Amino acid sequence: MNDQKILQLLGLATRARMTTTGEEMAVNEVRNGNAKLIILAEDASDNTSKKLHDKCKSYDVEIRVFGTRFELGHAIGKEERVVIAITDSGFAKKLISLFDEKNRG
Repeated sequence: MNDQKILQLLGLATRARMTTTGEEMAVNEVRNGNAKLIILAEDASDNTSKKLHDKCKSYDVEIRVFGTRFELGHAIGKEERVVIAITDSGFAKKLISLFDEKNRG
């Protein structure tokens, strides 16, 4: 159930223009201090995964691994997406609480 909530919230954040997708764009958002949360697809390549985990760690940005590239893309109404950067702290906070709740359950 929580997965559905997360995907719906991603769609809402996208419609509110609070997301950036794609590896390079997401890395730029992290570097510029705009990204509040990075969502990485479970099926992302090892290279992409390492790059984003390292970048988020050095810039102190939350990162969560969730869903497949198809699920993430579908949630935001686009083709498959491996990385989504959330640029709004409100959406990021809510998504993080949903992820934490999901991991506890």
